Amino acid sequence: MYKLGIDVGGTNTDAVLIDENLRVVASVKQHTTPDIYDGILNAVRAVLQQSGVDRSQIRQAMLGTTQCTNAIVERKNLAPIGILRIGAPASRGIPPMVDWAEDLKAIAVKTAVVGGGFEYDGKELAPFDAEATAAFFEELKAKNVKSVAISCVFSTVRNDHELAAAELCRKIMGEDVHVSVSSEIGSMGLIERENATILNAALYKVAQSFTEGFARSLADEGVTKAEIYLSQNDGTLMTMDYARRYPILTIACGPTNSIRGACYLSQLKNAVVVDVGGTTTDLGVIQNGFPRESGVAVTIGGVRTNFRMPDVISIGLGGGSIVRQQADGTVTVGPDSVGYQINEKALCFGGDVCTATDIAVRLGMADLGDKTLVAGLDETFARKALDAIRTLCEDALDAMKVSSEDVDVILVGGGAIVLPPQLAGAKTVTQPECGGVANAIGSAISKVSGTFEQLIDYDKTPRDQALAQARAQAVELAVAAGAIRETVEIIDAEDVPLQYYPGNTARVKIKAAGDLA
Repeated sequence: MYKLGIDVGGTNTDAVLIDENLRVVASVKQHTTPDIYDGILNAVRAVLQQSGVDRSQIRQAMLGTTQCTNAIVERKNLAPIGILRIGAPASRGIPPMVDWAEDLKAIAVKTAVVGGGFEYDGKELAPFDAEATAAFFEELKAKNVKSVAISCVFSTVRNDHELAAAELCRKIMGEDVHVSVSSEIGSMGLIERENATILNAALYKVAQSFTEGFARSLADEGVTKAEIYLSQNDGTLMTMDYARRYPILTIACGPTNSIRGACYLSQLKNAVVVDVGGTTTDLGVIQNGFPRESGVAVTIGGVRTNFRMPDVISIGLGGGSIVRQQADGTVTVGPDSVGYQINEKALCFGGDVCTATDIAVRLGMADLGDKTLVAGLDETFARKALDAIRTLCEDALDAMKVSSEDVDVILVGGGAIVLPPQLAGAKTVTQPECGGVANAIGSAISKVSGTFEQLIDYDKTPRDQALAQARAQAVELAVAAGAIRETVEIIDAEDVPLQYYPGNTARVKIKAAGDLA
């Protein structure tokens, strides 16, 4: 029995095959192709060829992909949608998509703000206007719209009106309509939560395309008995159906896969992970074996959102980063890179561009390409370049730390060869075996999770009772996402008192994770 893990990055598509004891049987790196399915097919073919395993013994296949992020940033393949906000008259002052770029606003065929919504304590702002909502859905149906985003004021406290609108939507527009409900996607803050829901609705075609395409790629290679899962950005997995419902949760899954893979390979449960690719370096934090979540609103493609995202810093440093000597004698590295063309353009491969990889080869830190081709690089120049690389990494490491104490650091990624083994601020620097494909390993060994988040008034529901109910809900959400009930455990719990709310209100957030069924 084997697991196949694949991670599609901007430069490389990595694939690993892992046996039932979670040992790496085979691993490959292939260049990401303009059509990512060719890259996935190449990687699957190569890893199967290298391992020689019986294809019928591959029972689980996991994919981490950047396609949803790319679709938003590049404004490609986004579906036309309808946007319904429940919150009139209170929320009419700021219409949906108010600060969006014009080229992205074009996805909205029609928007409406109807009566309804709630106060912070769960009281109705106004009764839900079912009549206006039904008329809006009838208009969308006439325009042949297939995806709808529904948001409501304080739906994280009570989502009755959102659920009523979603039910009405399916009744009028048909069961095959894609409905995104904000209380299932974002957290507190109407505009950011609504933005995340709109993006989720617009990504449904992209999600359909990559889930079906991945299944087709596997079938073409004779892998027909594998259950298929997609990586999501909290370091856990989701089923194909779940990915089609919540495609936005795949955004930033690449760095989280690397963090999970680094955790598994190093056996460190708390550390900073430095993942060096061909173009960028991503830094993230492992907390109790899972990626630390960002506590601030995250901007994607110019849109401010507040759904769950990992706390990751990206810097323009990679194996293909271009090294230059400036007029004043200083040496700079990046942020531009030769990317996936490194095998043609880097000096050590016979090219004419000096890259960070060439510096590593010149200083004896790596054995790649032809060493004689970089022998002519001046050692002083190479040392200056290494200092610049070290400074870039150490500054980013400082930004990730929450105290002045030194931390354990794990170096992974194909470009990790460009970093020196000692870094200021690091207690230890670990570079695990198979670290070059940590992202694909993270994809293959991930668990399945469920997160419950709600505002709860402890005067109405005693704290112990409320937390017990929240834990039970989180477990049910993990099971619904595909986890084996007996293996599910609570991996994160927080309840934060909200002083600006009347009574004894707290924001309760519980996360549970378990092994794949």
